[in-house]
Amino acid sequence: QVQLVESGGGLVQAGGSLRLSCAASGRTWSINGIGWYRQAPGNQRTLVAVISRDGSTNYADSVKGRFTISRDNAKNTVYLQMNGLKPEDTATYSCNAVTAAFGVRKDYWGQGTQVTVSS
Repeated sequence: QVQLVESGGGLVQAGGSLRLSCAASGRTWSINGIGWYRQAPGNQRTLVAVISRDGSTNYADSVKGRFTISRDNAKNTVYLQMNGLKPEDTATYSCNAVTAAFGVRKDYWGQGTQVTVSS
Protein backbone atom coordinates (compact mmCIF):
# COMPACT_ATOMS: atom_id res chain seq x y z
CA GLN A 1 0.00 0.00 0.00
CA VAL A 2 1.02 3.57 -0.71
CA GLN A 3 -0.46 6.61 0.98
CA LEU A 4 -0.34 10.07 -0.59
CA VAL A 5 -1.00 13.39 1.11
CA GLU A 6 -1.15 16.60 -0.89
CA SER A 7 -0.72 20.10 0.45
CA GLY A 8 -0.02 23.60 -0.76
CA GLY A 9 -3.20 24.57 -2.55
CA GLY A 10 -4.91 27.88 -2.05
CA LEU A 11 -6.18 31.09 -3.59
CA VAL A 12 -3.81 33.15 -5.71
CA GLN A 13 -4.12 35.98 -8.18
CA ALA A 14 -3.40 35.47 -11.84
CA GLY A 15 0.31 35.58 -12.48
CA GLY A 16 1.10 34.30 -9.02
CA SER A 17 2.77 31.10 -7.88
CA LEU A 18 2.01 28.12 -5.70
CA ARG A 19 3.95 25.00 -4.80
CA LEU A 20 2.08 21.77 -4.25
CA SER A 21 3.55 18.90 -2.29
CA CYS A 22 2.72 15.21 -2.46
CA ALA A 23 4.15 13.21 0.42
CA ALA A 24 4.25 9.45 -0.07
CA SER A 25 4.44 6.81 2.63
CA GLY A 26 4.14 3.07 2.83
CA ARG A 27 5.69 0.93 0.11
CA THR A 28 7.38 3.84 -1.59
CA TRP A 29 10.07 1.56 -2.96
CA SER A 30 7.48 0.12 -5.32
CA ILE A 31 6.52 3.44 -6.92
CA ASN A 32 7.35 3.68 -10.62
CA GLY A 33 6.22 7.25 -11.06
CA ILE A 34 4.16 10.02 -9.53
CA GLY A 35 1.97 12.39 -11.46
CA TRP A 36 -0.12 15.43 -10.77
CA TYR A 37 -3.62 15.54 -12.21
CA ARG A 38 -6.27 18.21 -12.07
CA GLN A 39 -10.01 18.32 -12.43
CA ALA A 40 -12.20 21.37 -12.75
CA PRO A 41 -15.96 21.16 -12.17
CA GLY A 42 -17.67 19.63 -15.16
CA ASN A 43 -14.40 18.55 -16.74
CA GLN A 44 -12.52 15.30 -16.89
CA ARG A 45 -9.42 14.75 -14.82
CA THR A 46 -6.32 15.41 -16.88
CA LEU A 47 -2.63 14.83 -16.43
CA VAL A 48 -0.61 17.92 -15.58
CA ALA A 49 2.88 16.53 -15.05
CA VAL A 50 4.58 13.27 -14.21
CA ILE A 51 7.99 12.27 -12.92
CA SER A 52 9.23 8.74 -13.40
CA ARG A 53 11.50 6.60 -11.29
CA ASP A 54 14.46 7.53 -13.48
CA GLY A 55 13.72 11.22 -13.04
CA SER A 56 12.33 11.85 -16.50
CA THR A 57 9.44 14.28 -16.65
CA ASN A 58 6.52 15.04 -18.91
CA TYR A 59 4.09 17.93 -18.95
CA ALA A 60 0.76 18.80 -20.46
CA ASP A 61 1.19 21.34 -23.24
CA SER A 62 -0.95 23.83 -21.33
CA VAL A 63 1.55 24.04 -18.46
CA LYS A 64 4.90 23.67 -20.23
CA GLY A 65 7.23 26.49 -19.31
CA ARG A 66 5.13 27.46 -16.28
CA PHE A 67 5.00 24.36 -14.08
CA THR A 68 7.89 22.25 -12.84
CA ILE A 69 7.63 18.84 -11.24
CA SER A 70 10.45 17.69 -8.98
CA ARG A 71 11.08 15.30 -6.13
CA ASP A 72 13.02 14.93 -2.92
CA ASN A 73 13.81 11.25 -2.53
CA ALA A 74 14.95 11.66 1.07
CA LYS A 75 11.53 13.03 1.98
CA ASN A 76 9.54 10.81 -0.40
CA THR A 77 7.91 13.97 -1.64
CA VAL A 78 7.07 15.22 -5.12
CA TYR A 79 6.52 18.90 -5.76
CA LEU A 80 4.68 20.84 -8.40
CA GLN A 81 5.94 24.39 -8.70
CA MET A 82 3.33 26.44 -10.50
CA ASN A 83 4.32 29.86 -11.83
CA GLY A 84 2.43 32.26 -14.02
CA LEU A 85 -0.88 30.88 -12.86
CA LYS A 86 -3.96 31.56 -14.95
CA PRO A 87 -7.65 31.41 -14.05
CA GLU A 88 -7.95 28.33 -16.24
CA ASP A 89 -5.54 26.54 -13.89
CA THR A 90 -8.27 26.56 -11.25
CA ALA A 91 -9.02 22.96 -10.30
CA THR A 92 -8.62 20.29 -7.69
CA TYR A 93 -5.10 18.91 -8.00
CA SER A 94 -4.42 15.32 -7.03
CA CYS A 95 -1.28 13.27 -7.06
CA ASN A 96 -1.18 9.74 -8.33
CA ALA A 97 1.38 7.03 -7.69
CA VAL A 98 1.74 4.02 -9.93
CA THR A 99 3.27 0.81 -8.66
CA ALA A 100 3.95 -2.36 -10.59
CA ALA A 101 5.09 -4.90 -8.04
CA PHE A 102 5.11 -8.43 -9.47
CA GLY A 103 3.89 -7.05 -12.79
CA VAL A 104 0.55 -5.90 -11.39
CA ARG A 105 -0.21 -2.21 -11.86
CA LYS A 106 -1.85 -0.34 -9.04
CA ASP A 107 -2.83 3.31 -8.82
CA TYR A 108 -2.96 5.27 -5.61
CA TRP A 109 -4.49 8.71 -5.18
CA GLY A 110 -4.28 11.46 -2.65
CA GLN A 111 -7.27 13.37 -1.36
CA GLY A 112 -6.66 16.39 -3.57
CA THR A 113 -5.94 20.03 -2.92
CA GLN A 114 -7.86 22.99 -4.32
CA VAL A 115 -6.13 25.62 -6.41
CA THR A 116 -8.11 28.74 -7.25
CA VAL A 117 -6.69 31.46 -9.47
CA SER A 118 -8.53 34.76 -9.52
CA SER A 119 -8.41 37.11 -12.48
